[in-house]
Amino acid sequence: MTQVTLDDWAAMPLNRAEVAGGVLVVAPFLDTRHQLAVTRLAYWLDERLTGLTAVPAVELLLAEQPLTIRVPDVLVSSSTQLNVRRVSPSDVRLVIEVLSEGTVRTDRVTKFSEYAEVGIEHYWIVDLEDPASMTTYRLIDGEYENFGEHTGKVSLDFDGTPLTLDLDALTTRHAAAPLTALVSGKDGMS
Repeated sequence: MTQVTLDDWAAMPLNRAEVAGGVLVVAPFLDTRHQLAVTRLAYWLDERLTGLTAVPAVELLLAEQPLTIRVPDVLVSSSTQLNVRRVSPSDVRLVIEVLSEGTVRTDRVTKFSEYAEVGIEHYWIVDLEDPASMTTYRLIDGEYENFGEHTGKVSLDFDGTPLTLDLDALTTRHAAAPLTALVSGKDGMS
């Protein structure tokens, strides 16, 4: 099996794929519930986090030799220059993976260790199975420590910004509450 190089990867059309240890890994097709949750989460975080940018599905270059590129569901970057196809771990403050059929082991084991190895400070895993839940991890001395397992409405602080997330609203079409009910930040709304 021939390993994929960064030049090979850059020449490929955009698709649902990652590279792990030089090996091309095709991601499973995602259901609409997953895609909507990712879009909502990225948008709402981006609107609330001052000085940070939250975006879905941006390439994260973890290693060049052997090539490892992951495409997290959502990443939060300190860079304001996100008009790029790929970012480096030094620009990433938070990675969020939303579990889907076929990615559970990769998200909970493989990516968990890969993100820790490159020093990404925060890692959140969202599970959309009823009831929707989220586990938050923070990097302490090179290893992720569990900072909470949450369901329903979650109040937490991220990078100095208090956030209130309604995890159930991630999967509820046109939630009855206004947008600010899902994620509240420094604007005082909760």
